[in-house]
Amino acid sequence: MRCSDRHVWIEAESWPVGAWDINDANTDVIVVFPDRSKWGASFFTYQNIQTLRQKNIQTGECMKGAYFWSSDMVLIDFISRGRIEKIVDHLIESDNFQKIFNRYPDVDVEEENNYPVLLS
Repeated sequence: MRCSDRHVWIEAESWPVGAWDINDANTDVIVVFPDRSKWGASFFTYQNIQTLRQKNIQTGECMKGAYFWSSDMVLIDFISRGRIEKIVDHLIESDNFQKIFNRYPDVDVEEENNYPVLLS
C-alpha cells in the first residue's frame, strides 16, 4: 500500500452543507486502492463520544450511557478531509492501516466509476 495511490470517500461530505460540526461528528470512511481493495472505518470526534453519551443517558441506550462501542472506530480531534487523509496516510506508513480498517469486498467493475484511483 502506498499513501498516494488511494481514494478516500468520507460520508459526511455527502451531507447537506451545515449538517455537521467538524468538532462534534462521526462519519464512515472508505478507502480504495488501485488493486480494487476496499476498506472501511468509522471516525468519531472525541466531543461526539461525549455528545452520544449524553444522548444515551437521556434515551436509555447503552445502559443509560454507561458504555459506548462501534466497530472499526477511530477517535479523532476534528473531522475534515485533510485530517482524515493525514491519519489514513499515517496508518499506512506505520503499517497499522490493516489493523484498524475493516476489509470489504473488492470494488466491482460496475462501481469503479465511483473511485478515481481505479480510472488512472
